[in-house]
Amino acid sequence: MPAERSQLYYTCVFLQVSFQAVQNSVGQGSREDNTPCWLDAEMLKMLLRELKRCRESASPFADVHTALNTATYHCGLLMAQCPGALDQQLCLYHLEAITLPLREAVTRLSGHSLTASQQGVPAGQRLRNWLRR
Repeated sequence: MPAERSQLYYTCVFLQVSFQAVQNSVGQGSREDNTPCWLDAEMLKMLLRELKRCRESASPFADVHTALNTATYHCGLLMAQCPGALDQQLCLYHLEAITLPLREAVTRLSGHSLTASQQGVPAGQRLRNWLRR
């Protein structure tokens, strides 16, 4: 794996793990809880900055760039409503919409193939299918 791709891979892994940790923290409460989300906007700003930098670095890799663009978009939506303007369910929805394309980017950068259900389906279509659930 060339150095540029390797650095991008590890940055994507860091971002995926970070957003999953946030998602797990938020998800520990009751899903029926309508109280505002507790997320720290400064932490999200830092993760969004890193996500944007990662997306720029991924420009030579079209499929990875597309996945990171989707994650960046959803992180921006989350930031626009954070902190405290989201209920827990909507916060979790955005966090999952961020981690899904990050997982895809990590898979593509690792050189592993996507699962059979993901092959041949464009990233945007997979995300739309997921959003309909």
